[in-house]
Amino acid sequence: NAADTPWGADDLAALAGSGADGIVLSKVERPETVKAAEAALRQAGAPDSLQIWCMVETPLGVLNAAAVAGSSARLAGLILGTSDLAKDLRAAHEPGRQPLLTALGLCLLAGRAHGLAVIDGVHLDLEDEAGFAESCRQGAALGFDGKSLIHPKTIAAANAAFAPSAETVETALRVIAAHAAAVQAGQGVTVVDGRLVEALHVSDAERVLALHRAIAERGGA
Repeated sequence: NAADTPWGADDLAALAGSGADGIVLSKVERPETVKAAEAALRQAGAPDSLQIWCMVETPLGVLNAAAVAGSSARLAGLILGTSDLAKDLRAAHEPGRQPLLTALGLCLLAGRAHGLAVIDGVHLDLEDEAGFAESCRQGAALGFDGKSLIHPKTIAAANAAFAPSAETVETALRVIAAHAAAVQAGQGVTVVDGRLVEALHVSDAERVLALHRAIAERGGA
């Protein structure tokens, strides 16, 4: 139930001691909603480790995404609710999601500005395997950390799109090694596979390796 419904406070109180890793607040449009939920969790004795995730699924939520993203130290990520958002925008569901790209980008900017994870919205047609795979590919290319799923049969395709491939991991290792050698030689930049490599590329390579290790530790690919 949404935090501002008659059942919201009871839900938060119950979740505070549930042992859950996080809770999801639906249709968040203002930072005050997050702050109120945070206060309710604190009052109910929730551990500091209990995270808050916010669904951004309305036009006002998108426009206020930056304020929402910076509203609480408990906040771990934003989740796009693209179905409700498309309805409110009167936007078409079409390949490439052109009508939603502005909203997707604004939410990514808001999340990244505050160091949050950002999760892409669902793909509604469960029989459209090619469309789902393309939606995942697009989401990963835009910078999303993952995708909301509505059926177990889509897990493998989502993992394939968002997890680093073996080739990506191997390239990341070579980027880090090449840059370290360049620094040792007193140089700030180097070249790997014909591409310039500097400190910012090392940071991205380290992110790739950290994600790869996290997946491996959880028994993934």
